[in-house]
Amino acid sequence: MKTIASAARLVRSLTARSIQLPQPKPSSSSRTRLFPTNLSQLPRSSFYICRRCLHNTRNLNASSPPKSRDRGPASKEDTQTDFGALNVLGGTPPPATSIDATTNDGFAFSNNTKVSGTGVMLVSGEVFRWRPWVREKSSSDAGGAQKRTLLNAKGQWDVDGTAWGVLDVVWPKPDLLIIGTGASIIPISPATRKHINELGIRIEVQDTRNAAAQFNLLATERGVQQVAAALIPTGWKEGR
Repeated sequence: MKTIASAARLVRSLTARSIQLPQPKPSSSSRTRLFPTNLSQLPRSSFYICRRCLHNTRNLNASSPPKSRDRGPASKEDTQTDFGALNVLGGTPPPATSIDATTNDGFAFSNNTKVSGTGVMLVSGEVFRWRPWVREKSSSDAGGAQKRTLLNAKGQWDVDGTAWGVLDVVWPKPDLLIIGTGASIIPISPATRKHINELGIRIEVQDTRNAAAQFNLLATERGVQQVAAALIPTGWKEGR
């Protein structure tokens, strides 16, 4: 018991005493900062620069551009398609009455013939001067003078029956008559349409420019015996 009591007193005495350890004196090196304020003082090896590597990766799936216009291997055949040969009318000579140009007062044909100051009627490969606007006034009018008109009171294209005299006498008669009514399309009067239909001829009405182009095509395809045209100049004015 004495031994235990003496040991306890010894522990209490050691705990009460404070062990004073000598404090180290601060040296000049410990006074320096861990990281200097001026980064230029650090050695270059202390820096690590992270660089992002940018590079282009070749697309291995991209195909090279074609070297020819052929699909697949280049064709070695001599029978290439000639689109010019597909024109079935390419070797057919145009008719002599083919219209090359229309002017304000006339027409120019492929045979170097020019007609001015009048309309034309193309029948069976022949060119006739045609002036359907000229009509004789009645005897009650002064001197029986002529008047220039193609429209009736309703604004319809009305031509006197005597203007179609060539179609009355020609044989065989054409199957189609293309009428060019000037700068614009004008409806045909029922009397004029009836007179031509009674001759067994069908009618197609266009403005003069389109009528000339249609005549050139159909006359080349079907022949001048089947297609006729009656055209007035594009610059013709009513009453002038």
